Amino acid sequence: MAVLKNELKQGRNTFFIWTLVIAFMLAVCVLIFPEMEGQMSEISGMFADMGSFSAAFGMDRINFGEFAGFFGVECGNILGLGGAFFAALTGISALAKEEKEQTAEFLLTHPVSRKKIVLQKWCAVFIQIIALNLVVIGTTVLSAFMIGESLDKKTFALLFLAYFILQIEVLAICFGISAFISRNGLGIGLGIAVLFYFLNIISNLTEDARFLKYITPFGYTDGADIIANGSIEVKYLSVGLMLMIIGILAAFWKYEKKDIL
Repeated sequence: MAVLKNELKQGRNTFFIWTLVIAFMLAVCVLIFPEMEGQMSEISGMFADMGSFSAAFGMDRINFGEFAGFFGVECGNILGLGGAFFAALTGISALAKEEKEQTAEFLLTHPVSRKKIVLQKWCAVFIQIIALNLVVIGTTVLSAFMIGESLDKKTFALLFLAYFILQIEVLAICFGISAFISRNGLGIGLGIAVLFYFLNIISNLTEDARFLKYITPFGYTDGADIIANGSIEVKYLSVGLMLMIIGILAAFWKYEKKDIL
């Protein structure tokens, strides 16, 4: 448990900063809804007729004048991108930082196997993602209460569940990559998160690119699809879960064999 505690301690500043920023931006987004509600109701139809631009962001399938629709697109982008960035940055540095910071020798002299090191490091980053989402959910509920909006339990439960799985998938993929690198991989982590986001936008533009939703976790977190269908797309989610498992297994496999300097 020493590795787990140490990882949580080392990552607390980053966790607090990212959680505060995401929660703050989410709260502001929710709190401005009453000011935007009338305007959104008027321009919702206009957004729906903007062709490819509307399709790219799902604005042709939901009503911005309703809180769920507004949250699914506007607030969803904050939580989706912010959560993906945090997960990517946390995961990509989890196993690589020991060599980067030259603390690997000290870590590996402790009476703990490499498998247990990977397990405890995974648990540490996983706990941070859970804590982030608990804060975000609490912030959303409180902010909605302050503006007098009631949350549809099923819709918002699906939205938050989808975003949580997205973060875990990005975390697992970057965690797996982290075992293969020995230097700063922050650019790789951010690049993966950004790539996934834009792949989803491209997949919404044309049916010919729809297959990209199988690749990107943003495919099953599309707020417009979840609100319109009342469910998460299982066919996209299943691929995401497979990639998640592959990322975690790759981390254990590679770290066990890795020549750590």
